[in-house]
Formats: sequence, C-alpha cells, structure tokens
Amino acid sequence: MKLAFILGFIGTICALSCAGGEPLEVAIRTLADGVPEAAIAPLKGALAQASNDPEQTALSEKLVEALVSSQRFTEALQLLEQPALRNSIAGKFFRAQTFAALGRIDEAAAQYREVSQTPGRYWAASVFGEAEMLRARGNIGDALKSYAQLFADPEFATRSRLRSAELLMIRGELANAHRILEQAEPTRLAEKRERRFLRGRFELASGRPDRAIGVLQPLLGRIDGTPHAVIIAALLALADAHLAQRTPETGDDFLEDYIEHHANDPALPEIFAKLDQLYTLEKKPGRGELERWAHDAMQPRRALSQWYVARLELRGGRRERALRDLDEMSRTERPPIEAIPAFMEFAKLLMADRNFNRALEVLSIARSLRPAADVAARIDFIAGRAHEFAGDAKAAAAAFDRANIGNGPLAQTSALNASLAWLQVGDDAQVQSHAGNLTAPAREDLALEEGLALANRKDAHAEEALRKFVHDFPENPRTSEALVALAELAYHSTPPRIKEARASLDFALHSRPTEVARERAAYLDLWIQDIAVDADEKVIALATAFLRDHATSAFAADVRMKLAETYFRRQDFANAQTQFELLAQQNPKSPLADKALFFAAQCASASFEPNAVDRSLALLGQVVRSDSSFKWAARNQQAAIERRLGKLDEALVLYDEVLKNDARIAEKREALCGKGDIYLELGARDRANYARAIDCYAKLAADAESAPHWRNQALYKQAVCLEKQDDRDAALATLYRIIDIPPGDKPIEFFWYYKAGFDAARLLEETAKWDSVVSVYQRLASSGGSRSSEAKNQLDRIRLEHFLWQE
Repeated sequence: MKLAFILGFIGTICALSCAGGEPLEVAIRTLADGVPEAAIAPLKGALAQASNDPEQTALSEKLVEALVSSQRFTEALQLLEQPALRNSIAGKFFRAQTFAALGRIDEAAAQYREVSQTPGRYWAASVFGEAEMLRARGNIGDALKSYAQLFADPEFATRSRLRSAELLMIRGELANAHRILEQAEPTRLAEKRERRFLRGRFELASGRPDRAIGVLQPLLGRIDGTPHAVIIAALLALADAHLAQRTPETGDDFLEDYIEHHANDPALPEIFAKLDQLYTLEKKPGRGELERWAHDAMQPRRALSQWYVARLELRGGRRERALRDLDEMSRTERPPIEAIPAFMEFAKLLMADRNFNRALEVLSIARSLRPAADVAARIDFIAGRAHEFAGDAKAAAAAFDRANIGNGPLAQTSALNASLAWLQVGDDAQVQSHAGNLTAPAREDLALEEGLALANRKDAHAEEALRKFVHDFPENPRTSEALVALAELAYHSTPPRIKEARASLDFALHSRPTEVARERAAYLDLWIQDIAVDADEKVIALATAFLRDHATSAFAADVRMKLAETYFRRQDFANAQTQFELLAQQNPKSPLADKALFFAAQCASASFEPNAVDRSLALLGQVVRSDSSFKWAARNQQAAIERRLGKLDEALVLYDEVLKNDARIAEKREALCGKGDIYLELGARDRANYARAIDCYAKLAADAESAPHWRNQALYKQAVCLEKQDDRDAALATLYRIIDIPPGDKPIEFFWYYKAGFDAARLLEETAKWDSVVSVYQRLASSGGSRSSEAKNQLDRIRLEHFLWQE
C-alpha cells in the first residue's frame, strides 16, 4: 500500500502544465526535469510581483505543485488556503495529493472524487488517486472499478492494470488477475519490476512456491531502479515462498543479507518480523547474525535484534534470559522509535510476572519516543491494565482516559475501563461522566461489569445487580456471563445452593454463551461435580475437556491440579505424576508449581516403574533448589527415600538440615520423628542408638503437646525403645500417658491411642496383672473409636478366662 502514496502523485504532476510568463516557463521546465526544489524560490519571487489574478493563479498552481513534489506538505496546505486555489480544480487536486501523502485517506479520497467529476488535465490522475485511496481503505470492489476506467489511458493504463491484478489476487480471483497482469505492457523499469514481483506473487498464490522463488529471487539481485516498496514486498513474498516450501533455513539468508546492508531501512520492523517467522520453523535457528547485530551500535538494527533474540529465548523456554535481553534493550541511552513494540511486549511479560512498577517504567520509555497517536493510545491502555492489576484504580482510570482518543479502535474499550476504574475509586461523578460518552452496548457492559465487580467483592447487592442486568438486557451478548456469575454466587453461598447454581449454569449454556461464559461455566461445573460422592470419573472427564477446550485459561493450573489430585486419590500414580509435572512445566511461576513437583515426586516414589526412585529424587531436588515453602518438606521426603534405600547416614544428614534451618514446626516434627525412627532401626546393631531415639522422641513429645498425632506417636515409639532396653515398667508408664485421657475428653486421634492401649494390655497380660488388663480394655472399649468392639471382645475374653466378672 505504501507504493500508492509514492506513485499516486510523483510522475503525474510533472506532466501537467499551463501557459504564462517566463518564470512560469522556467518552473515548468525545472519541474519536468525532476528538480522541483529549484523551482520554488523563482515561483515565490514571481508570485510576490504578480500584477493580475490570472497570473497569480497560474503561479500559485505551479508553486503548490513544486511544494508537493518536494514533499513540503505543510507549506503546500498553507498555500492551498489562498482564495485563488481554494476552489480551483488544480487546488483541489493538489490538496488531494497532499492529504494522500500525509496518510489522510478519507480527506484525499473526497478531494479526488470531486476533481474526477470534471474532465480535463487532472481527470485521470484524480481517478487513479481515488482508486489508490479506496485500495488503502481495503475497498477492493470500488477500487477495481476506478482502475478499470484508466485501462485505455496512456499515462495510467499500466499502473492501473498492475494494481488491479494485485487486488484480484488478494480477492482470490487468480485467473482474472493473471489475465490483466499479462495485458500490462510496462515501459518504465520500475513498472517492469513491479510486474515481475506480481508474477511471483501469482505463482505463490497458485500454490507453486518453487516457481515463485525463481521469479522473485532475481529482483533482489539488482535493486537499482526498483521502487523501495516493491523491493520490500518482494523480499517478504520470497520469505513466504520459503515458508510454504518448508525451507526456512534458505529463506532467512535473503532477509539477513538485506538487514546487513540496509541497517537503517524504515521497513526493518516488517523484515525482522518475517525473519522471526522463518526462525520459528527452524529446528535450530542460527542466532549468530541476531546476536552480532544485538551488540552493534547501529540503530534501529540493534534494538530490533535484541528484541528478536529475546523471542528466540522465550520459544526455547529460557524466559529469564529473554527478560534480561529485553531489560538491556530498554536501558539503551537513546532507543529508536522502532523499539516501541518491543517495549510493549516486554511490559506485558513483566505484568505476567506481577512486576507492575518495572512494566510502567518500560511503558514510560515507549511513550517518551513520541509514537503516533494510535500507538500512544495502545501504550496508555497497557499502562492502565498495569495500574489496574497493581490495585491502583485511580492511576488506571487516568491511563485509560488518555487511551480514549477520537474514534480509535480502543476508544470505547478505554472509556469502559476508565468507567470501571472510577467505579472502584468510588467517584460516581466520573463514572456518570464516562457513561454519557459510551455507546448503548458499552453502557450495558458497564452495568454488567458493575455487577461482576460487586460479586468479586462479595457485596450483598451483587445478586440484585446481576439479576437486573439479565432482566433488562436479555438479548445482550454477555447475558450468559451474568448467569454464570449468579451460579458462582449460589455455589459460594453458605450453605451452597447447588440446585440453583446448576439451573443458572444450564440457562447460561442455552443463552448463546460467550467464550468467557463457557470457560467459567466449565470451571464451575467441575467444582460442583467434585462435591458429589464417587464422582472421580466425572471430574476427570470434565477436567480433561476443560484443558482441551480452554488450554490458555487463567484457571488451567487449578484445573490441572484438581485432575492430578483426583488421579492421586484413585492411586493412579502414573497419570497423577504426568499431570503434576505438566502443571509445573507450564506454570513455573505459579504458586502451585512447587506443590505440583512435590506431589509428582510422591507419585514417582509410589510407582513401580524403572528409575522411579531416581526420578522422585530429581523432582524433589528441583523443589529444594526453588527455595519455596515446600523446600523442607521435599528434604524430608528425600530423607524418607534414602531410608528406603538403606542409606541411613545420608537420611540423618538431610533430617539434621531440616532441624537446623528455618523449616516450619510441622516439618521439623517430621524430621525429628524420622531421625528417631532411624536410631530405633539402628538399635538392633548398637543398643546405644535406643537412647538416641528416646531423646528424639522425648523432644517431639514435649514440643508437640498441641498436636496429639505427633505426641502420641512419639510416646509410643519411645515406649518401644524402652521395652527393647528391657525397661518394661517405663515402657508401660509411657504407653499409659497416651491412653490416660481425662473423663469427658475425646481423643483427637485414635490410631496411636489404640496401638498404645493394646500394647499396654499385652505388657500387663505378660505379667498376669489381670485386673489392670481389664481396666485398660474397659478404657479402650468405652472410647467410641473404630477398635472399641475389638477391645470389648478382649475384655470379655479376659473376664471369662480369669473369672473377673463384677458382682
């Protein structure tokens, strides 16, 4: 499309002339020679001395032609405001040329259309200019009609046919495009090369990339005389041909060579983007050129190279290195304007890491490069998001207000987000002020977002606001989102209103649900099903479907964790391990990642697969190195595995590491117990280890008074050690401390309680202390736990065998 602005007026205005005076004749010759700059001063001088209106008009028309040809558009527009040119055909034509060159497409098209209604010297150029504007706007049908009017014009026939062929290819009408392309008979070198380029595009569009390469490649061998727009288009088309032919390693050579020899080409952003596409398909993309340019002082090549090196790192899973590359780029003393998209991408990555302050610094750098208004709006919009995620609603509102410019694509979205931010601030006046500038659909969205915001804050008025939205706007495309939010409120109520939640979900899924509604509904349905008894199969099916249909969802990590936990609960350790490891790989920054690795290690440890233990230790090592909250739990797990492998000394070292560092109380209890268990096991070799075990268990029992499970376990194992030391009295006294619960108190846990009680009864039976045995069994039988009936049976047996029935 850039070619339209180049060829739309240069080459046509020099052919237009009129009579009048020597300065005018000199100016005409100078313009015809292609040196418009040399005509400006003489024409200005002659215009200042013009004595009559016809002479003044003729000189003004020639001066504006010279100014436009010299690309001095601001001066041209000032001159065009003079009465002599405001309503003249020539004035309107050059006004159109100026608007076209400045990218003011709609204004240019209107002026061209007006001039084209009048036959004369400007008619053909105006028809062509209007066609170019229609083409730039993507109005292919009308553009083709305008070009067709010029097929017989000697000046514009070739260019019109070339443009028509290009548009027909875009529309997929390859046969018509080929026919018109063959009818073009260019005589100028630039047009000949443009036709060759279009032939290459035709071959590519026809599915013959090998032929396209053969046609396009010679264009890049010698670029003298070829318009810049054609060179760039040919370069990109050649890359596309290699992409289609799956030969990216060859295709990138042409792009790299062009970048090497044209380090400041204004089209470098497009060329780098295409080069990145080729690198994406390469198994081992060559980084040499990019890295060399990344250390080259030549701008903008250096900044773009740093950006695309970072992209290679991201694709290779080396996110931290990518962030370092982007950070280095952002700290360049005078970054080029071409780096703005890189700064925006860097800011988004920082936001994903919740580094909002740094993201805002990077966006500020991008803003300081004075981008075009639409790009500045996008920067401000991202900044608004950063402030929003950081919890600074007032700053977010201000940023969204800045992004809300004119009728740009972000205008309504920015206005809506600004309204929501002001809503969070509590500034009702600002909310109402913005609401007045919103379209009706946006005002409906504001009503919905207000209800959703209330729901997120668990506000009592949320349900009322959402029901009102559903009632007032039943045909709104986002009604389904309100219904899902109502289902979520019902599910999270106390007690949960499950039947109502299901009804709202069903209604939502039959109300033309949006993608957001389908995603949230699928997520909520999973948790509703999880409540049901024996619902594992259903939960697995729903979680699997969610991850397939909503792979990029913010809920994906939670769903994968639920899927993994369900497999784990079913003791399907292989599938559970797979899901835990996938969760950690795909969400390395997630708070769930280390938990997932920890449980993946447990799955591997429980597996009978070859090398399962080695895999478990490797996974636990990753958790330890992450220095997360699971670090010491992972160390304990490593110690447990070393114990299973018979490496008791290694296990003791790991337990001591836990005990000497900042592990949590529960983890230290586990380590202390594990250490005692090892000494208990070693007591068979050296009875001195029983004393060491007793010391560990005594510390655990004393430290864990508020945790009956640990206290009772420690006392029980201490009793075992005492019995092995032949101190049966001390062993019995220790066991009795476990079962000696004051009347009316209920044991918090029964496992160690019953083990201690039955062992105490055994020790008493072995010494024929039958009354004491009966007392112990009575205590156990009256406890109300799972082994009470077993204790009652033992009690009856002792009474029968030893005639201990009470009178």
